[in-house]
Amino acid sequence: MLEAGVPAQVVPYGADQTLFVVIDRLDKATEIRIERSDLDATIGELVAGCFNDPIQVISFNTLEHWMKDISTDVAGEIRARCDIDGVRLPDYLSDFVESYS
Repeated sequence: MLEAGVPAQVVPYGADQTLFVVIDRLDKATEIRIERSDLDATIGELVAGCFNDPIQVISFNTLEHWMKDISTDVAGEIRARCDIDGVRLPDYLSDFVESYS
């Protein structure tokens, strides 16, 4: 799914690109998948509070045809960034980080 008002990026067939999908819960019954092409930016957006209630992060490669749940790695990176910056883990990420730690 795409965010409302955001045009889809076209990935040419055979393009070797790894993409990252954040599955975000809007409420108990609704989930939205938001696609990004930069892992560092995706983690930055998670920490900045750009998602409502992230529940999973998946990476996939368009050429190699693989997919991987990277939620544990992302949760560890979020915790590490908060520790390095000396800030408390934001409340909106606590469930996500605790689920995958």
